Amino acid sequence: MNEQQILFAFATIGASALACQWLAWRLRLPAILFLLVCGILAGPVLGWLDPQALFGSLLFPMVSMAVALILFEGSLTLHLSEWREIGTVVRRMVTVGALATWAVIAVATHYLLGFTWEMALLFGTLTLVTGPTVIVPMLRVVRPKASVANILRWEGIVIDPIGALLAVVVFSFIIASGEGEGWSQSLTTFAGVILCGSLFGVVGGWALGQVLRRQWLPDYLHNLAVLATVLGVFIASNEVMHESGLLAVTLMGMWLANMKGVDVRHILHFKENLSVLLISGLFILLAARLDLAALLALGPAVLLLLAIIQFVARPLNVALSTFGSSLNWRERALLAWISPRGIVAAAVSAIFAIRLSETGHAGAELLVPLTFAVIIGTVVLQSATARPLASLLKVAEPAPSGFLIVGANPVARTIGKALQQLGCRVLLTDSSWENIRAARMDNLPTYFGNPASQHAEAHLDLVGIGHLLALSPAGELNTLASMRFRHEFGHTRLFSLASGQESRRSDKHRASDEHRGRPLGSQPLTYPHAASRLAQGAELYSTTLTDSFTWSEYQALHGSRATLLFARDREGWVHVVTPQSSLRPQTGWTLVALIEAQASDTANAKQESLQAS
Repeated sequence: MNEQQILFAFATIGASALACQWLAWRLRLPAILFLLVCGILAGPVLGWLDPQALFGSLLFPMVSMAVALILFEGSLTLHLSEWREIGTVVRRMVTVGALATWAVIAVATHYLLGFTWEMALLFGTLTLVTGPTVIVPMLRVVRPKASVANILRWEGIVIDPIGALLAVVVFSFIIASGEGEGWSQSLTTFAGVILCGSLFGVVGGWALGQVLRRQWLPDYLHNLAVLATVLGVFIASNEVMHESGLLAVTLMGMWLANMKGVDVRHILHFKENLSVLLISGLFILLAARLDLAALLALGPAVLLLLAIIQFVARPLNVALSTFGSSLNWRERALLAWISPRGIVAAAVSAIFAIRLSETGHAGAELLVPLTFAVIIGTVVLQSATARPLASLLKVAEPAPSGFLIVGANPVARTIGKALQQLGCRVLLTDSSWENIRAARMDNLPTYFGNPASQHAEAHLDLVGIGHLLALSPAGELNTLASMRFRHEFGHTRLFSLASGQESRRSDKHRASDEHRGRPLGSQPLTYPHAASRLAQGAELYSTTLTDSFTWSEYQALHGSRATLLFARDREGWVHVVTPQSSLRPQTGWTLVALIEAQASDTANAKQESLQAS
């Protein structure tokens, strides 16, 4: 290839990756599906992309380093402190259930496809991993009950690094068996890989943690330092002991994530963005290398293997994991159906297949096409059927009516508690730990972080939520959140309180109404205004209209002192009130309004305060 062809190939891969990610975002489906289809079309089908000719001898090192970075980013999300919080079912699913899945897939692969036991065991570890990048988009479409959604989401997060670690261990044993002279030498080599990977991973994680904790580097160099350290540890570990580098970077990420006094959130955000870039390009390249002839040569056995994974391995995992739990049979049935395979499976299988093919292991060339077949089969089948199945089983949430509240400040907490009393699901987000702690003391569900971050994309639990209330005093954050969730909720379900600065800015310096969301409240209300009212004694009152106390009487009693915020009708729907609302509340409606104290009440309160002093 000449220079012009190489540049054109890079530009085409970048544009295709962006198109696939955008399409996945619009359709709310896992991006991996579109990336794989794009790569297959560009490679084996149309012959436009040949990764081997494009990169030559650089292809293997590039794939190796990309996989190392992806595994490191995944391991950064595994906090041991959360192990107690994820629940018994999830713990069983990623331990006993995962082992059962591994065993079923390995046995089926060995007998159906004639794989050696080593290759079958490796393939089993590759295909037991789901991952948040495929689970989260599917949950947004399926909208199962919170009990099911939380289990699936946590399983995807936790099984990612655990499955990758197990795959690396099995792969290391296969390499050791191939290079050793007998079992004793194989076990010695295998132990060397484990010890070397563990040593480099722990030491690398500890050393990097010390640098970050002691602030020996300025903030703007943290991401570069982490990137360089990950690649350095990966290469150094491989130099000392072949194939120990992936184990090293996985353990390094886990050590760093659990090291006291080290905040890895900003690193995780950078690595997540980098992973999106790497995954997008890597999947197109890997799919372009797919040998369709080898896959087709496997025949109907592939379909039978998919059936065993879907109808035997997964149900067995769920049966073992949910035994004795409070989940009913409908919820267990949906859990047994949803388990799409994702990024780690495809990325790790590619690097392992290349290495094993070089060492002459039989069946290694079939790892990638078989893994891709499982990925495509599970993603397509479950994306198409999970929502109807959830509705049939009656474990799907109705139209999302909950509220995502940007801010956990006093105004947001007061409104969140009022919405909870109406029976609405609420989730408060804030980057201030003091605000989050106060919200948790009020028993309000929270997310500690920026709702528009890449981390929130994978971890924010939006099941049952269909409205956005942007109640932060930072107007820019409110605007950003409204833009971020515009497609998610629809522009008619975005509401916000303007900041004090926004209300004083001219149109030239203020974000457009299209991006800010609709104003909250029957009267024009800003965040400073709401906070001031609450500080001066105003309260959020919930009132149910009756035949003897109608809407007209409510207005006559409170007048301009009341700013109506929400109204729940007799069917249970909660309406958010804006200055443009034309609601006519009827008997049986419940109204939530911010009502100012009367002047006499304020005077009495001041007098009581003076007497007390």
